[in-house]
Amino acid sequence: MTLIAQITDLHLRPRGLACYRVSETNMLAGRAIATLNALDPQPDAVVITGDLADKPDPHEYEGVQRLVNRLKVPVYVIPGNHDSTRMMREILTGVGPINQGTGDKIHYAVEIGGLRLVALDTSVGGPPHGTLGDAQLDWLDATLSANNMPTLIAMHHPPAVTGLKHMDGIGLTDSAAFTEIVARHPHVERIMCGHVHRTIITSVGGRVMTLAPSTGHQVNLDLSDRDDGQFIMEPPAFFLHQQMETGVVSHLAYVEAYPGPFPFYADENVSW
Repeated sequence: MTLIAQITDLHLRPRGLACYRVSETNMLAGRAIATLNALDPQPDAVVITGDLADKPDPHEYEGVQRLVNRLKVPVYVIPGNHDSTRMMREILTGVGPINQGTGDKIHYAVEIGGLRLVALDTSVGGPPHGTLGDAQLDWLDATLSANNMPTLIAMHHPPAVTGLKHMDGIGLTDSAAFTEIVARHPHVERIMCGHVHRTIITSVGGRVMTLAPSTGHQVNLDLSDRDDGQFIMEPPAFFLHQQMETGVVSHLAYVEAYPGPFPFYADENVSW
């Protein structure tokens, strides 16, 4: 069965610079790549759901290229609000058909084993909020209508309210139109997002949405009415989306190593 890994929000910086002067995102992204390469079985592909770079800066995308070159499996990327589609197209190679799309928007559909990946571009070229736009929404509807293969949709901004006020304020502006489309297509198995730097699971148009945490820093869990967001150095993690007979199952996996694994019955043969 098909296995797809999802990482997100790398926020790479030029060499020697930390993100927000605190988060060593280059080092942390490197650890995530090493963890992916150590997986057994290996995923069929790795999908990076946006914010590959932080500023963006050409040196940051050169760092992205060095990282993805280390992966053992095919890589597919989409832009986030911190990215430049122009720089991605000019600098990155071997990361999916990123020259496809409508105007400045990158979007494409590819088959990975028994799953179809539909990649969307929610970036708007500077501002932190996201928008798909009418042309991309029409393409999405036509693409989903043309093929009923089990489908994963990858996009940066989540098309749902998360309860984190400062992040919802820079969310997806046309989420209602997106929700209306996916509600008509039951073969959409998963909507994979980033942007919010936290593990969040909800439903959109009757489909499961999984929002992956960052490979670097996370957004602080604050469900109050505060408008000023903060970040926290909680453990980085990623999703593994596995196609099973009953549908897609999503597993949250941590980048760092922890004690174990241990047998559940280690003491059963001990003689006291």
